[in-house]
Parts: sequence; C-alpha cells; structure tokens
Amino acid sequence: MTNTSRSAPAPATLLPAPADRHAGLPSRRACLIAVAAGPLALPGPAQAATEGSALAFARLDDARSTLERLAQGPRRPPGPGSWNWPQTLQHLAQSIEFSMQGFPQSKPAWFQRTLGSAAFGFFRWRGRMTHGLTEPIPGAPDLDATLADSAALARLTQAMARFQAWNGPLVPHFAYGDLDKTRYDQAHAMHLAEHLSLFLPQG
Repeated sequence: MTNTSRSAPAPATLLPAPADRHAGLPSRRACLIAVAAGPLALPGPAQAATEGSALAFARLDDARSTLERLAQGPRRPPGPGSWNWPQTLQHLAQSIEFSMQGFPQSKPAWFQRTLGSAAFGFFRWRGRMTHGLTEPIPGAPDLDATLADSAALARLTQAMARFQAWNGPLVPHFAYGDLDKTRYDQAHAMHLAEHLSLFLPQG
C-alpha cells in the first residue's frame, strides 16, 4: 500500500544573506564549471530584480501557497522584454510536463554529465537556481502571451499534480541529465521560485 501522507508544506522563505560569504563555498573549479554552463547559470535581462529577494522552495508543495497568492494578485508588472504572467506559467508547466513525457531537444550527453550536472549540483548546494528568465526550453512550443491567466494557472497546477502522482520513469533533463524524482522535484521547485520571484509585489 502506498503511503499518501505528506508533511505540511514549508512556508516560502526569502534567502538570507550568509553570515560568512566564504564559509562552505564550493571549490573554485565547481563555480567555474557552473558559470561555464552558459544560460543555465548566467543571469538573463530580467533577473536583476530577483537578486537579494528570491523565493526559496525546497519542493513543489512549498510553492503552492505563493503561486495561489500571486495568482490572486497583486503582482509586480513584468519589465520590458520580460515574459508576462501567463507566459511564465506556461513555461513552468512545460518544464514539468517534459520531465515526464520527454524534452523536444536535449544537450549532448557529455554536456549533461559534466557542465549540466555540475551546474545543478551548485544550484542544489545554494538552494536557488539562476538562469535567464526569458530563456525558452529548447524546441518547446511558443508561449502564448494572450492566454487567459486562469488557463495558464490551470495548466501549471495540473502539471504539478500529475508530477507528484507520477510513478513512471522520468526523462533525463535536457541540460542536467538523469535526475531521480527527489532531485527533479527540487529542480522544479527552484525553477518556480526564481520565476515567481519576479512577480513579487514591491514594498
């Protein structure tokens, strides 16, 4: 019998500044490898607004209350060149859906085993993902900027529920390579945290 009980979701948190900026840092080589991963690690044009106030989710369940709150509003308006709210939700849904059904395009296996794996390891260590916030998933369908907010939200919440109930095999991430369900859950959670941070109301 499958145990369906869940612990209560952890509340969304804002990442505190470390007391010692050098304590416990990964090796310089690991940092360089993570940075070398290009769009996996480098900030995009819309990312500066999230620095210092990024949400942190350890798992998808932790993101639900923040997602619902932002869906109801108010939300910070997207800046010039940024994706709007329904585009962002579609992108997040695509990432979760592709982890179960397959990504349209993937990085070479050598990239996944080296740069991609190192970048994800760095993000896990830090508890936060950093990537271009208007960087589409390679080969994914275009995001519909005119889609109703309710439809985009429904797609994302359905993808989240389907992933959490998923017992089948998971497809290697297009950049990070093979991830088990626990690591995929964390990857999706960090992905939501970074994108949703852009819509946090100011003040």
